[in-house]
Amino acid sequence: MSFVSESQPGVCLTPDAVTQDYVFNHTMLRVKDPERSLDFYTRVLGMRLLRKVDFPEAKFSLLFLAMTKGGEVPDETSARMSHTFSRESVLELTHNWGTESDDSQYHNGNKDPRGFGHICFSVPDIEAACVRFEALGVPFVKRLDKGMKHVAFIADPDAYWIEIVQADLLGNLGQ
Repeated sequence: MSFVSESQPGVCLTPDAVTQDYVFNHTMLRVKDPERSLDFYTRVLGMRLLRKVDFPEAKFSLLFLAMTKGGEVPDETSARMSHTFSRESVLELTHNWGTESDDSQYHNGNKDPRGFGHICFSVPDIEAACVRFEALGVPFVKRLDKGMKHVAFIADPDAYWIEIVQADLLGNLGQ
């Protein structure tokens, strides 16, 4: 028998069959300065910008990014948008126009009152990734030598936390 789910209070072990075709598509973060954020997520973390959509009447833009590993992404705009909303693990950055030059700040969820915590990237070599982040001047929230030894946290330009892990080092996590 194959794994279905860990059993905990509140877990439905037999969800409606129709939900098996649902896809967890994206998480949205608000950003003050899209240029800084795009630089960070594309240069530092290697994501690709799949699509930018502007809403002039409401004065905001949506920027959809994903890891593609050289995978096929359609060139045609409509097909690319459909691809963006049908795949897993998309990051949507929302930019409310004008915030790049005002003094507003977004709550990253890690200060009181706590809420949203972080997003996570898995890397093949966490030590090499952390050396690279250090060389790029990326701020660390938690380095490898503190707390859990195989987990690091960095911060993006809006102070959102990004957990960095190496999957093959976490097999015994919590044991």
